[in-house]
Amino acid sequence: MATPTGRSPELRHDPVSNRWVIFSPARAKRPSDFKSKSPENPDPNSSSGNSCPFCIGNESQCAPEIFRFPPDLGNPNWKIRVIENLFPALSRTGEYPSEDQQRHQDHTAGGRSLKGLGFHDVVIEAPVHSVQLSDLGAGEIGQVLLAYKKRIEQIATFDSIKYIQVFKNHGASAGASLSHSHSQILALPVVPPAVSTRLDGTKEYFEKTGKCSLCEVRAKELIIDESTHFISIVPFAATFAFEIWIVPKDHSSHFHELDSDQLILRDC
Repeated sequence: MATPTGRSPELRHDPVSNRWVIFSPARAKRPSDFKSKSPENPDPNSSSGNSCPFCIGNESQCAPEIFRFPPDLGNPNWKIRVIENLFPALSRTGEYPSEDQQRHQDHTAGGRSLKGLGFHDVVIEAPVHSVQLSDLGAGEIGQVLLAYKKRIEQIATFDSIKYIQVFKNHGASAGASLSHSHSQILALPVVPPAVSTRLDGTKEYFEKTGKCSLCEVRAKELIIDESTHFISIVPFAATFAFEIWIVPKDHSSHFHELDSDQLILRDC
């Protein structure tokens, strides 16, 4: 499967909404096993003809591998693979503009644009097509979290990267193109305004009270569950139904600063 060519991805800033949007023509070329609204095989956990590129044995159909668990490349019985996205929203090749150059980027139609440089990776969470993340045990999910941590640490060494996000789309309505259980890692040269707003809010709260707003969340009516290292809560001002935050009990600024004992939870 060849890497698609065409127009380069681009980051565009809308001054009206103060949003950054990724324009990536290559994303339109993604394969999908959700295309038919009435598929012949209605089971989303089955892969017709074992054609899914994420299934064990089909590694050659994927973009280059970054690492796997267990780490032995000669061992075909992998549990987790982290690979480049074959249809990336961002390009990992090219020269990143300096901060001074970014301030003087093209202004087109009232907005600002940047080259779409960054990282877009895929984490294949299980080798078998029918296994979803919810089917895995706590220790196995912990290994997936450790894969996130390792890849974030690798990407964070690039000075040009300002923000890294791990996300998972489950099902066609959420934007997933393949039903095989996977998640994605996106690394950007800019910090999204929504994230900056949250950071500014927590900074303002600290300057007023001398305390961390997340560390202060202990209201019993907001707590959903609690484990040794984490609490899950309903945000006091939730913005959508079933919104849940998972917050570490010990103060920590970055996901990749969590240690293995915190990520591999056996008591939840």
